[in-house]
Amino acid sequence: MITPVDKQRRIRYWCGDESRVGLKTEAGRLITKKGTKPIGIMQWKRDNFYLYGLVEALSGEYFIWEFSHLNTACFNIFLEKFLEHSPQDIHILQLDNGAFHFSQYLQIPKNIILLFQPPHTPQVNPIER
Repeated sequence: MITPVDKQRRIRYWCGDESRVGLKTEAGRLITKKGTKPIGIMQWKRDNFYLYGLVEALSGEYFIWEFSHLNTACFNIFLEKFLEHSPQDIHILQLDNGAFHFSQYLQIPKNIILLFQPPHTPQVNPIER
């Protein structure tokens, strides 16, 4: 039986991905004494962070949150923050096959369904474009 509350729930389809931002590594010459062959690479490090994002292709609506790491703990927090945005709807999230998406410690809320795309197929995920 469908209750009045169920009639108000929308089913929404989101495409998700994560990106690292801010790390830069450059190969180049090292400064050494004349006649000494340099060994190694020059590396400039910058602080980096990760953006976790979802986009609803139908409406163009998006949700992005910044984290320090790419792991299950951060993904759990991301799902909690996402539900604060739209708690009454049922959400289907299309994701890649990142290991943290399959962790035994992942706590998937009742109104979120994870849909995994086939391995090595970023072209099927609109957020990749």
